[in-house]
Amino acid sequence: MRITHARVIVCCPGRNLVTLKLETDQGLYGIGDATLNGREQAVVAYLEEHVVPALIGRDAHGIEDIWQFLYRGAYWRRGPVTMSAIGAVDMALWDLKAKAAGMPLYQLLGGKSRDRVMVYGHATGHDIDGCLEEVARHVEQGYRAVRVQCGIPGMATTYGVAKRAGERYEPADADLPAEHVWDTAKYLNFVPKLFEAVRERFGDELHLLHDVHHRLTPIEAARLGKLAEPYHLFWLEDCVPAENQEAFRLIRQHTTTPLAVGEVFNSIHDCRELIESQSIDYIRATLTHAGGISHVRRIAALAELYHVRTGFHGPTDLSPVCLGAALHFDSWVPNFGIQEYMPHSEETEAVFPHAYRFADGHFTPGDAPGHGVDIDEDLAAKYPYKRASLPVNRLEDGTLWHW
Repeated sequence: MRITHARVIVCCPGRNLVTLKLETDQGLYGIGDATLNGREQAVVAYLEEHVVPALIGRDAHGIEDIWQFLYRGAYWRRGPVTMSAIGAVDMALWDLKAKAAGMPLYQLLGGKSRDRVMVYGHATGHDIDGCLEEVARHVEQGYRAVRVQCGIPGMATTYGVAKRAGERYEPADADLPAEHVWDTAKYLNFVPKLFEAVRERFGDELHLLHDVHHRLTPIEAARLGKLAEPYHLFWLEDCVPAENQEAFRLIRQHTTTPLAVGEVFNSIHDCRELIESQSIDYIRATLTHAGGISHVRRIAALAELYHVRTGFHGPTDLSPVCLGAALHFDSWVPNFGIQEYMPHSEETEAVFPHAYRFADGHFTPGDAPGHGVDIDEDLAAKYPYKRASLPVNRLEDGTLWHW
């Protein structure tokens, strides 16, 4: 089964999404997600100039050889652009192989380890009461796990909070980067009150998650983890910038709150020390940004040895293609923890018809051959690319900070 055509499809049905489509001489095609939020065109150029020409004529069944060719064969390795491009190719090849075999992707990976995949939703609010109403809405929809974020008094903007009640949180919505202001002391003094309010209203059975978004130093993160212990969070996510993997050892020494990290990771080398030192509990690397199914399953296999579970990044800055593939991976991987989920817009759902289904706080991937997600190219063409940028963060004195 030879690859005869490969092209990159960019569309913006509410936000920019990048899709790679591989076609073969047997009439089958596979698709992969290459979306890198705020840097979409960089991946497009990498694919079109350096990857697509090298794929034509290759055996689509040679997934591992193609992965090694694109990774080991390149002098400039790793990084989000390179690994997102490789991830899209790998995802499309697994889609093709499963279609050729006439089976859903999870079967090709080894079969299901569970009947359904638990997901968590996002509840945000400008204040605690607003966030609680969003949590209630998610609970009514059947969610068993909810991430909570709310506005901080004295701060004009707060990560994870939608501009208006009931809207999706979409950070990449400006032509040029917006500038937000951050104050660590105000955040640390206030956010435990949010956890307390959620527990008072919803009890102890709801899984409660929170994302710090890399804003703290290690000792500040340790303080937050300790303050959060009475509310037994499912996890505390991205509490410090993760370039310094050693930082998580200090946090671990001070708190039993479970730690999650990895949505910005691109390879096993970004998390190897974290996993081997058992400094984290959940690894959040995505199939798109971490080199596809072939590479992420290596990460998952290493993590399993150290009691670390998966908790893949999964908001709407990844397309339904990545979500579909992730749900098959989640169904198979033995050390599954949870899957992030933000509903896509109606326009996006129409562009990407899919087999996966949500019910009672869980997803099932469906039994269509492949990963079960397709693309309507005619409809996609009606939503042209629009440049969008993620914000940047500054402290109140003007110092540039982590966003």
